[in-house]
Amino acid sequence: MNWQEICSYPNLQNLPFKIELNQQGQIIMSPAKLYHGAFQSEISYLIKRLQHHGKIVVECAVRTKHGTKVADVAWFSQERWEQVKDEFESPVAPEICVEIVSESNTREELFHKKRLYFEKGAREFWLCEKNGKMKFHDHRKGEISASLLVPEFPEMIEI
Repeated sequence: MNWQEICSYPNLQNLPFKIELNQQGQIIMSPAKLYHGAFQSEISYLIKRLQHHGKIVVECAVRTKHGTKVADVAWFSQERWEQVKDEFESPVAPEICVEIVSESNTREELFHKKRLYFEKGAREFWLCEKNGKMKFHDHRKGEISASLLVPEFPEMIEI
């Protein structure tokens, strides 16, 4: 299957878990607890409040060389958004890709996704730990103490 087929398939609509595709086009499903959605909402709200331009997408599908990966929260500059807004999956990564750690994630999987997002043009990768601690990664500098694109973004999120 490809991402457009999945998005169009009626039985896969409104599922209570995240769907991604692996390199072979197989569906990967990850259940998420309620805290996951609460972190998504809070992170989206804070980015919107602190970064007044661009677009925020929750559950943002990005086409990578290892299948379709879905960032929990993403921020696109207005210029990049205009290039991708009508796509089923973005052929380029948003400038910021955020992953929220859940019980089904491994560290290896999350850092693999980070590499894939950077290969597709992301400038920053943010990781939200289960306790709300934020970790920021720049595509050139590696781990950084604060976001360069949204410098006022807090190091800790409370839900």
